[in-house]
Amino acid sequence: MRILSLVSSRAGRRPGIPALVAVGLLASLLALPAAATDQASSGGGATVPKLAWAACGDEAPGFECATAQVPLDYDRPRGATISLALTRLPATGPGRRIGSIFFNPGGPGGSGVGFLQAIGRDLYSDEVRARFDLVSFDPRGVARSTPLQCFETADDALAALAPFAFPFTRAEERVWVQADRTYARACAERGGPILDHMSTANVARDMDLLRRAVGDRKMTYVGYSYGTAIGSTYANMFPDKVRAVVIDGVIDPVSYTTGRGDQARTLPSDARLRSEQGAYDTLQGLLRLCDLGGPNCAFSGGNPKRRYDRLARRLLAEPAQLPDDQGGTVPFTYADLVNTTLGALYDPSSWPPFAEFLQELDTLTSPARAAEALRGLRHRLGLRARAPYEQVLEGFAGVWCLDPVNPDHSSAWASAARRADRRDPYFGRPWIWFGSICAPWQGKDSDRYLGPFNRRTANTVLVVGNRNDPATRYQDAVSTAGLLGRGRLLTVAGWGHTSLFLSSCADAYVSRYLLTGRVPPRARSATWTWSRSPSRPAPRPPPRSRPTPTCCRPP
Repeated sequence: MRILSLVSSRAGRRPGIPALVAVGLLASLLALPAAATDQASSGGGATVPKLAWAACGDEAPGFECATAQVPLDYDRPRGATISLALTRLPATGPGRRIGSIFFNPGGPGGSGVGFLQAIGRDLYSDEVRARFDLVSFDPRGVARSTPLQCFETADDALAALAPFAFPFTRAEERVWVQADRTYARACAERGGPILDHMSTANVARDMDLLRRAVGDRKMTYVGYSYGTAIGSTYANMFPDKVRAVVIDGVIDPVSYTTGRGDQARTLPSDARLRSEQGAYDTLQGLLRLCDLGGPNCAFSGGNPKRRYDRLARRLLAEPAQLPDDQGGTVPFTYADLVNTTLGALYDPSSWPPFAEFLQELDTLTSPARAAEALRGLRHRLGLRARAPYEQVLEGFAGVWCLDPVNPDHSSAWASAARRADRRDPYFGRPWIWFGSICAPWQGKDSDRYLGPFNRRTANTVLVVGNRNDPATRYQDAVSTAGLLGRGRLLTVAGWGHTSLFLSSCADAYVSRYLLTGRVPPRARSATWTWSRSPSRPAPRPPPRSRPTPTCCRPP
């Protein structure tokens, strides 16, 4: 799923992996070379790409790069094509190679190439890296692949956005809605044919062609955050091709695409996913831990929750003025505080410097120290993949506005954002308003996939959920594991977005699953302690028909 940019305007959502913007079957059933007659559903006439792997160069030593040609429109598989940029880290033990693992880091709009080249050598166990080529790609419309480009330069795109991170007042809402219309109109005018072909279903079709191109009979895939939507979609479009699929940091595919009952008539997809609840509960957990930590937490003096609430109210009334390193000052607003907080919640390792920043900002005895702490925090959280044209909003909107059934008027986002902010303070507005560009968006993909999401797959899908995730709620991992035709839930009792690099226990289970297909055992018993605020009653435990989780605790 998504993360809001840490700059003062919407500058794209980073891949959903902490510290970046933060893996079978039994041996007898391991992947074999794909048969030449293998046909992909809804694209069986497409030509399998030929991949000419070559060294990527000095920027990514040890990695190989290739380009694949795939159909723009799978209804016309022999028609116009687009390019997909790929990278791979070859297996370190090629004589024992099993196949390839495909990765997607989320977003939507995240660069798979940049993600894999940044952390591929650290993914999962040495045995996994020895026996698999690790492969990723920039999805259609994104980064180095044939991009959706709506402006000449990224600066032009940024200039079209509203001059604040998200709207709070009615006047700001009007500015935001007008900016949405301007941006959507630019995409309709210069985005080109890719505008109508960026759905997750088409990414799944691309990925199945790439599976065949690397010679794997079945798919091995790991998707994080929004990448879980790709995994759920692939598993249901190509259920007989599932060898091992891991979805980590899960968005419920029904909530995302259609909602339940008549939700889609009035509730945008962003509101149906309830990310603001996960963010608010995680913030309350952080502040409680800070209070318990005493002198080990820079923001622990007094009551951290009360101090944070007062700080937010103060910034809402009047922004703080921080030095800009050029002899002047720059305002730091309420929206900047909320966005900075949300970024920090993704990665627990950033919490100590975040607490130091809050302390400096709250006391403001030295604005220069506060500015320095903020720069350090943003640098830590703001890593982004480089691309020839740095998409600002297109990579996100090109997917997020094609997949779901949404209301067609901006007032639905406005009312949903206000309600969400009352229920889960601070985070309702940023989470929900980010997707409001979908109201005027003109792209339409007739080949999107709206379900069902309960088709029985050839092998079990491993669903990994973190109990305290600020972006993709643990509840979505539980519901998705119960929804899939064959799903097994692995619960991580930790903090932050996804389990990657958080839990050696989870890494061990995922590594074993990727190598052998063995899913974690069902726990004999489990205590369903949901992350919640004190004022909200705990949800009822899931019914017994849902998978009982195996629980991992971070070291």
